Amino acid sequence: MSLESPSLSSRTSGSFVVVEPNQQEPLREAVRDALTHYFDQLDGTAPNDLHQLVMQQVEQPLLEVVMNHTGGNQSRAATMLGISRSTLRKKLAMYEIE
Repeated sequence: MSLESPSLSSRTSGSFVVVEPNQQEPLREAVRDALTHYFDQLDGTAPNDLHQLVMQQVEQPLLEVVMNHTGGNQSRAATMLGISRSTLRKKLAMYEIE
């Protein structure tokens, strides 16, 4: 099973840009694209703590989506994530997710 997100295409409709899903893009490709864009924005400046930055940027929405999917049930969420409930609680507190 792979995590996939829709790839988007856009077209102009009057003064608005309409974004439409057109195919599935694996999550790793979306991350690769985001990191490439991030490095382009740095314009040669060396990043610090890149691993921590990426993990935080991915972990918070992961926790939010899983908690929403489980209706806030921490036991089910922890099982889905493959972590202990106490670890989940620590992470939820760290990101201030209720």
